[in-house]
Amino acid sequence: MARNRAQTTDYTGPLKRMLIGVLVLVLIGLFLLWRIDSPRVERFRAQVIDRVVPGFDWAMAPVTGAVNILRDFQSYQRIYQQNQELRRELQQMKAWKEAALQLEQENARLLDLNNVQLDPRLTFVTGVVLADSGSPFRQSVLINVGARDGIVDGWAAMDGLGLVGRISGVGDNTARVILLTDTSSRIPVTIQPSGQQALVIGDNTAAPPIDFIEAADQVRPGDRVMTSGDGEVFPAGLLIGQVAEDPGGRMRVRLAADYERLEFLRVLRNYGHERVTDPGSLIAPEGLPGSEVGDAETTAEGADG
Repeated sequence: MARNRAQTTDYTGPLKRMLIGVLVLVLIGLFLLWRIDSPRVERFRAQVIDRVVPGFDWAMAPVTGAVNILRDFQSYQRIYQQNQELRRELQQMKAWKEAALQLEQENARLLDLNNVQLDPRLTFVTGVVLADSGSPFRQSVLINVGARDGIVDGWAAMDGLGLVGRISGVGDNTARVILLTDTSSRIPVTIQPSGQQALVIGDNTAAPPIDFIEAADQVRPGDRVMTSGDGEVFPAGLLIGQVAEDPGGRMRVRLAADYERLEFLRVLRNYGHERVTDPGSLIAPEGLPGSEVGDAETTAEGADG
């Protein structure tokens, strides 16, 4: 047995070397054959390819499958990267959408402020709401205009829809606005179209009650509530809201101002009515004391002429 194994080993080594040598010679021959630039050799190469290559489709199937798998994996990787990029762009678009909605709302507020019809004699200063200090006991907001802008206590503040409140407390750069819903608010109003006089009294609710109505039977839900100008608290004709009736039958005002989204407020400059302090400059009617003096002055001027 040992001798047979030794003989097999003696024949295996030379056989391997011979096969390797033949394989190297064949490869060199193929290389030289494919490198020869001759029409006859070219025709021979074409015939060899036509006869050999079609029969090796079964041998190329695993290679073709592996190449397809690699291509599919690369395609999946590209799709995954594109999906991640689209997700990032979608997040950015959502952020831009929110910003666009906020700008649209802000633009609508500014347009409302510009479209409010006011007495042309009233000028105004527009301020931005900085903070809302609303609480169960006090309803007010802070705006970014103050004494440097000429703001004075008592002036009316409106949003783009209706009256919001009055200035109560002025700093150099800020001012506080007491809202109509605050318990300290008492506004004399006129209810249209009946022309009834009343008071809107704040009670820390979204719909303040209307009290001291002259003739309550002439007031109907839906009537417009305007400032009357009595007491020179506010200029006359500012819209407050509409009359509404609560379940208990009490008249309240549904405020026109959007208290949920107070962003800009228009502070109306109101220097009050002109007061006459020099009665001597008045022209008295005929028959009253003082008219004789006027007649004498007129006669004297005629004589001089």
